[in-house]
Amino acid sequence: MARVTTGITSSHIPALGAALQTHTSNNDYWGPVFKGYEPIKEWIKQPGNMPDVVILVYNDHASAFDMNIIPTFAIGCAERFKPADEGWGPRPVPDVIGHPDLAWHIAQSLILDEFDMTIMNDMDVDHGCTVPLSMIFGEPEAWPCKVIPFPVNVVTYPPPSGRRCFNLGDSIRAAVESFPEDLNVHVWGTGGMSHQLQGPRAGLINKEFDLNFIDQLIKDPETLSKMPHIQYLREAGSEGIELVMWLIMRGALGDKVKDLYTFYHIPASNTALGALILQPEETAGAALDPRKVMSGHSLAGA
Repeated sequence: MARVTTGITSSHIPALGAALQTHTSNNDYWGPVFKGYEPIKEWIKQPGNMPDVVILVYNDHASAFDMNIIPTFAIGCAERFKPADEGWGPRPVPDVIGHPDLAWHIAQSLILDEFDMTIMNDMDVDHGCTVPLSMIFGEPEAWPCKVIPFPVNVVTYPPPSGRRCFNLGDSIRAAVESFPEDLNVHVWGTGGMSHQLQGPRAGLINKEFDLNFIDQLIKDPETLSKMPHIQYLREAGSEGIELVMWLIMRGALGDKVKDLYTFYHIPASNTALGALILQPEETAGAALDPRKVMSGHSLAGA
């Protein structure tokens, strides 16, 4: 049967994609960020770690959806998804190749589990989907695995609650495990940590909140899932609500997880950035390093 073996979190900052395209990923500003992703890139190349399919949870940035169509949860069930033109041409990255059989199976399972899914058979994917792929897989001619895009509305009020997202992750895991094909499936939760891009609090970053969120995500996601929208807005800024997408990933991993790698860096284009590798405790491999690897402001103070 298929199984969810790993959860990964990543920012989807568009400037990361620009740094790759302009060959500035090694400069003084971006170098520490890309260095922090190197252990993830090396880990995923190791035998048994490369997924067959990634369920990639992200938010669309007015590319596939706008104020006319605002699905709370959507799932891409097509065979192929082209990079979106976000105003300056599509990103020069490969098309995302889907897994229609698994995607339709998940959609059916989630709908029967009383989640109202929007099924997308024609959708371009923007930087929310493609930047995490670039940060972890680099710049290949083709992505090394199939990807099921899973857009979540965290742009227009009301977004789904953390609890709803956490429960959705649990249902995704059940759906994957009921699929008969033998597949190694990852669930990636993307989006920035604390940040606000407009208004009097533009530029807000809350290190204490971010690091506590990471700690609770690993150790006590049940309590974390009950955090109300207003607390995200107050503590993490208007765009910090993207963190509910991490709870979908965490809900797909079961009760206890092993933290294989944690990276936290500020600032990165006006946001706090976190990247983690988590695995269900019963199937977890060895951690990448006996201590957490950090950059900028860190949990370990390194």
